[in-house]
Amino acid sequence: QVQLVESGGGLVQPGGSLRLSCVASRSIYTFASMAWYRQAPGMQRDLVATIAYGGSTDYADSVKGRFTISRDPDKQTLSLQMNSLKPEDTAVYFCNVVSRTTSIPYWGQGTQVTVSS
Repeated sequence: QVQLVESGGGLVQPGGSLRLSCVASRSIYTFASMAWYRQAPGMQRDLVATIAYGGSTDYADSVKGRFTISRDPDKQTLSLQMNSLKPEDTAVYFCNVVSRTTSIPYWGQGTQVTVSS
């Protein structure tokens, strides 16, 4: 079992920045991948950014150049730096990890990001 605790969401004006964090209950090197997803009201949950075990990253086209995913092994933390935020970035953001040994996915509880003037 893995616990993921997210933080860092909030209300920000368009053009602003937020940094999301996700603390895992065990070493991040036990995960095949770590990712951030988001879900707007009435919409499906979409992949925002992912970082693989080897460190390679990938982003949704809508956030490329604005968002940066990173990890800190010492703190067992996954982060998402979000710059130049737009109203369409408004959603609940979820942390996701996949176990290397079982391929079971785990989810955080979600953190609300609202971009509005």
